[in-house]
Amino acid sequence: MMKWILLSAVLSCIFSTTLAQQDTLQGNGSITVFTATKTERALSNIAVPVQIISQKTIQQAGSLRLSDILSEQTGLFMTNGFGTGVSMQGLNPDYTLILIDGEPLIGRTSGVLDLKRITVGNIKQIEIVRGPSSSLYGSEAMAGVINIITDKSRKNTLGISTRYGTYNTADFSVKGSIRTNRINYQGFGNFYRTDGFSIRPNSRERSVAPIERFTQQHNLGFRLSDRTNISLNIRHNSETIKNNITVINNGNSINSIGVEKNEDLNATLQLAHKFNERVKNTTRLYGTQFNSSQELISDNGVPYLDAFKQQFARIENQTDVQVNNKLEFNIGGGYIHETANSTRYDNSTSIKTNRIGYIYGQSEWRALKKLTLIGGARYDNNELFAAAFSPKLALQYKINKKISLKASIGRGFKAPDFRQLYLNFTNTAAGSYSVFGSVEAQKIINELNRIGQINSLEPSFYQLSNLQPEFSTGINLGANYQNEQWHISANIFRNNIENLIDSRLVAYKTGGAQIFSYLNVKNAFTQGIETDIKYRYNSQWSFSAGYQFLLTGDQSEINAIKDGKVFTRDQNGFSRKMNQSEYVGLPNRSKHMANLKLQYDHQNFFINTRALYRSRWATTDTDGNGIFNTNDAFAKGYIQLNMAVGQSFNNGLSVQAGVDNILNYTDVLNLPNLPGRTYYLSISYNFLNKNPK
Repeated sequence: MMKWILLSAVLSCIFSTTLAQQDTLQGNGSITVFTATKTERALSNIAVPVQIISQKTIQQAGSLRLSDILSEQTGLFMTNGFGTGVSMQGLNPDYTLILIDGEPLIGRTSGVLDLKRITVGNIKQIEIVRGPSSSLYGSEAMAGVINIITDKSRKNTLGISTRYGTYNTADFSVKGSIRTNRINYQGFGNFYRTDGFSIRPNSRERSVAPIERFTQQHNLGFRLSDRTNISLNIRHNSETIKNNITVINNGNSINSIGVEKNEDLNATLQLAHKFNERVKNTTRLYGTQFNSSQELISDNGVPYLDAFKQQFARIENQTDVQVNNKLEFNIGGGYIHETANSTRYDNSTSIKTNRIGYIYGQSEWRALKKLTLIGGARYDNNELFAAAFSPKLALQYKINKKISLKASIGRGFKAPDFRQLYLNFTNTAAGSYSVFGSVEAQKIINELNRIGQINSLEPSFYQLSNLQPEFSTGINLGANYQNEQWHISANIFRNNIENLIDSRLVAYKTGGAQIFSYLNVKNAFTQGIETDIKYRYNSQWSFSAGYQFLLTGDQSEINAIKDGKVFTRDQNGFSRKMNQSEYVGLPNRSKHMANLKLQYDHQNFFINTRALYRSRWATTDTDGNGIFNTNDAFAKGYIQLNMAVGQSFNNGLSVQAGVDNILNYTDVLNLPNLPGRTYYLSISYNFLNKNPK
């Protein structure tokens, strides 16, 4: 079971002996990145598309939750269903891995990890890696990785901040750190609450429900020697949501009220040892647990309980080796034990288990003065599915000090989750439709058919089988130009997804209710271009702009249109063959997205204006052909305008005010989480570190 870890540990001892007398190579650049290579690297030397969001940018944007700041970044858009998720390069939130200090967060609902669970109050920087990253991180990293690096100050600090805004939204944080010769401690606490809001006139149900969140994080580091450090990081987050839900069934409205509670706990123990200046070994123990429960009672007294519990434990060892001034590599291995149980599974007392052993390696070779090559791969041995091999190759060529070119190709994968395997859910409040995971779907439906509760079986029923992992091949081609005033970057990407898992109608019950399950059915693609331009006019004024052009599609749908097998309706309601030019691709994706930012920053005073644009996107298949086209329903494109202004004083006091959604744009159906115009005022005070005079 532990052979992956033992192999990495043995290799670390071998390399520590053979390379003990060699010199170290220092990286270039003041900004370092960890996520792209799982080692500290200068941003200027990274061969894959990487974006850094600094602590200053987060603070000056007035962001409170992770979704707030990510929504303003090029090529990222927030999804609304089952919490606020993030879509990258046109792929669903399921395919973006979210990390905190390099460790994965769990607790997804229908594949979405709610980014509003994460406060930004103690974030040092956010690292965004675009493109398949399974060669280092395994499953869920098909679109890329977002790693939240928390602030671990190495000096004594103590500060508080408070904010109040529209809808009685309040946020309070306190953080501090203590440093001695051998011990470092950083502590952080945050409380957030809001009354929520409704943009539906005369509605009992709120678009965003009243909520309270508590977050605390503690990091303790101890220097055992000049070469050995040990650290313990603990994070806890809890939230309570007051639900008031209305379900319409056969024209009748059913109201339910109650409480939803979510809680996650993460703990990381890390031991890092430098054998010499060339070899470093790191062992990490990580455990996390997510609990969710929802208790509702309807107007007619019918109770409803939904509970979910997930646990994830991992041990991993990684060895970083620098062979010489041109070649270095890292190798690692680990073991994952994951469990889950839910009232929506076949038996809430039955614990579902998965075990994964894995090994990975990556090498960086500076073949020429201007050329760097990076190659890596990871092998995952999954207990429930076939093994997955994920290779990746990247290169960077620096034409001169101002211009560089990048290219990368990688293989990504995503294993089926517990929901897709074991879900056993019937929604009695909404027509009694059922969704069954692939493991038990055939057995359950055959039993229902035996007792006369099945009216008909769809062709997709006979395609039910054991789910296979989804795979993707991603290509990124980029260029960067930078001088003292300009920074221009462009990246062309293409992602081909195989074995895409989708929910399909497989049967009808005798009363007309539908039964769904999951199948590997699609081969999809996303492709486009991302560009960012930053211009600094002088030491006070700066301007930035970003744009993404995106095309998506399902290859089987395109082939069916070409073969004349897809029909739509004309303006008079008559059926006709659909043209390929009418095809719009996957739903809920905008072809055009852009952002603009104007910033003035001088002598501890700043003011910025940020504009976000998203073009229309397909929402509903109104012509009923199962393929999204120009004859279907679309959400309108819109512009969101935000502004913030702030002043810091020499005594440690800072004041900031802002207005979000200045144009007061709302869309009840398609953007329920976007409130109208909102205002806020925040005050922070640093007790130990004053602003320089």
